[in-house]
Amino acid sequence: MTAYGDLPVPYTEIPYYAQLALGAISAAHERGYLLMVMPSLLSPWMWLNTPMDGVIHVDPRADDPVRSLLRERGVPMVCDGRPPQPHWGDVWVDIDYDAGLRLLLDHLTEAGARRIALSQPLHDNEYPHLIGRAYASWCAEHDLPTLVEEYASLPDYFTAERDAVSRLLNRDPRPDAVIGIYSDSGHNILAAARHHGLRVPQDLLVACISEDPDYAATTPPVTTLSLRPDRVSDEAVDLLIALINARTCVDRHRLVQPVLAPRRSTRGPVRRGNGTL
Repeated sequence: MTAYGDLPVPYTEIPYYAQLALGAISAAHERGYLLMVMPSLLSPWMWLNTPMDGVIHVDPRADDPVRSLLRERGVPMVCDGRPPQPHWGDVWVDIDYDAGLRLLLDHLTEAGARRIALSQPLHDNEYPHLIGRAYASWCAEHDLPTLVEEYASLPDYFTAERDAVSRLLNRDPRPDAVIGIYSDSGHNILAAARHHGLRVPQDLLVACISEDPDYAATTPPVTTLSLRPDRVSDEAVDLLIALINARTCVDRHRLVQPVLAPRRSTRGPVRRGNGTL
């Protein structure tokens, strides 16, 4: 199992990746396999010589060298996350982002939001692009404006996202809801809202995509969309073992359904008649 070892980010401290790795280890052990978590920055020599039956490659990027090295060895690979290019690989497990964004955006409109903004990182994997396309598609379907601010995810992602949210909140008219797509995005949006003197949820609804249980205890607790890394890891291990055993009757593209956890940050004013409470 490979991860973003070549970036200065402690991925094992991010709840999604921690749960993904532990879930994959558990799923492999249950099926009689040993699973190692390896950084993708390993030298080509290591990738060409380390004993392995197969690889689950997490969030492959456009310039990733792992695919060609594994192909040279004839080692089967499953991508956790859709490959960035159609020819990159045809075996993957991913999240149904269209369904997940629909859950979240429908929830926000039911709470009264009509100007829902997206804080979107710039990155060379497919995740932010899939989220952005799902968001834009939903907005077009509902005849609502697309309000997007992009920011560089490195080196200082926290400051960059808070600045992006501040730019959103400086718009006239400003958004009435903001969505972030990284684990710490909820904290960053809350910080930007406080900086602008906005109350959550009275003035601004806040939600993010995260597995972090701490959002149940923030002020206010933040609504999250879970990408179910436990299910993703189980499906990825199951699919990889099917490839190792040369089983042909398997679904080579698998989608996991996200789960919404509504909390206080998206409980908008209750509408009654022409007024609000």
